[in-house]
Amino acid sequence: MDPERQREIARKGGASVPSEKRSFSQDRSLAAQAGRKGGEASHGSRRPEDEANS
Repeated sequence: MDPERQREIARKGGASVPSEKRSFSQDRSLAAQAGRKGGEASHGSRRPEDEANS
């Protein structure tokens, strides 16, 4: 799929959500918390491994 078509489709998906439902755009700390939780779920905590290789 060409990148322009993909952007067009993505824009429509984002625009379909009412502004009051877009909580991450309203609350940065909530977005950060969700991102941290997702990162830990997909990657786990890598700090001990990183420190062992130092």
